[in-house]
Amino acid sequence: MSFRRRVDMICGDLPGAEKSDPWGGGHDAWKVGGKMFACIGSSAPGISVKTPDIETATMLIEAGVGNKAPYFHRSWINLPEKTEDGELRHRLCTSYDIVRASLTKKAQAALPAREEA
Repeated sequence: MSFRRRVDMICGDLPGAEKSDPWGGGHDAWKVGGKMFACIGSSAPGISVKTPDIETATMLIEAGVGNKAPYFHRSWINLPEKTEDGELRHRLCTSYDIVRASLTKKAQAALPAREEA
């Protein structure tokens, strides 16, 4: 199964998650409440996801889980395509939860409930 398909399956199951190509050219940006939580570039490998903070991103990069995410804040990391399914799911869901929690209470209330896996 392709990497993009794996990402689509995980993100597609998250309540209120929507995929778009905001810049054109084959980017896949996954958003919740209009805010991005994951992005696959058109040519660079991997997927960029948000972490709780810069320290967590730095730790994950040092541990070899991901790399610095180009064009994103330092609290984001880029996961390689070889990332195992469990880790990929965990990082995508964590990024989704961080972004969802940052939405206004009204926007959060408008989203379907999130069932923990």
